[in-house]
Amino acid sequence: MPIGIRRRTVLGAGLGVATLAVPPFAGVGRSQGFTPVDGVARIVVPFAAGGTTDVMARVVAHILRQATGSPFLVDNRTGAGGDVSAEIVAKASPDGRTLLLGHVGTAVTNQYLRKYVPYDGVESFAPISLIGEVANVLVVHPRFPARSLSEFVDYCTMLGPSRVRYASPEPGSAGHLAMEYLQSVAGIRLSHMIYDSRSRMLADLLAGNVHVAMDNLPTCLPYIRSGALRALAVSSSQRWFAAPEIPTVAEQGYADFEATFWWYLAAPAGTRIDLVNRLSLAVGSGIRSDAMVRKIRNVGVRELSCAPQDLVTRMAAERAKWKKVIGQAGLEPQ
Repeated sequence: MPIGIRRRTVLGAGLGVATLAVPPFAGVGRSQGFTPVDGVARIVVPFAAGGTTDVMARVVAHILRQATGSPFLVDNRTGAGGDVSAEIVAKASPDGRTLLLGHVGTAVTNQYLRKYVPYDGVESFAPISLIGEVANVLVVHPRFPARSLSEFVDYCTMLGPSRVRYASPEPGSAGHLAMEYLQSVAGIRLSHMIYDSRSRMLADLLAGNVHVAMDNLPTCLPYIRSGALRALAVSSSQRWFAAPEIPTVAEQGYADFEATFWWYLAAPAGTRIDLVNRLSLAVGSGIRSDAMVRKIRNVGVRELSCAPQDLVTRMAAERAKWKKVIGQAGLEPQ
């Protein structure tokens, strides 16, 4: 979609004046001195309406509407792996009316994969909270001669470098980077087949034209259930709630391995810390409610929340990890 084209929808009541603290946030009393911020509030989303990221944005918009009594606009701005959305929020007024539903790319990996990023993943934002994460899964065609991760590594080692082909829908995608990470810790080297869409990648994988893929679990799960693909490992630190029968990479000999796609909420740098903290409390309370957990898990995502400083800490750890993985893989900024 061209950068200048966007789709906008409003969750809840029609557009009007959005007040970020009337009534006060759930669990936050008026006596704490929170000052309302008037104006239209929006959550800028880096993907088109209808996808998983959009679902997560609508969950957050609903939570904040319930907490504040005001509607939040879900503003879908696609382009450049999330950089278009991130730039909009980075340059917005730090008044709490413009928030970013960002992901691991805008927070961490884009800065190592692109020659030009129009914002600073650290300095341009005030992190609010994690929102959720989704696991990747290592899958092979049923004819592939491996039924476990150890058999997979042994087979790739036996054939030698670049003899086994793995697919990803685009360079720098979560699946691509997770596979590079796995290769680095397992000491193997595969040939990377890049596709221009997930549908084309899956078609070739299902046909056996490519051997392996690491992709998000919700997309692959129907094919795993039907027997069209075989799952060898999930990339989360613990077994995934939607497919607990699939072992993790970590439990199969590669301790501490974790490579999920995660989402977070952030405001522009300079946003008042009291507002950031109250937004974080509201999101944390709402995201773990029974109704929101059901909605999130229905699309294969595990709900997350945290304090702003905990999100800062996670981002720093992820930057160190992915900078090393990307460097070892020899991936040059494009």
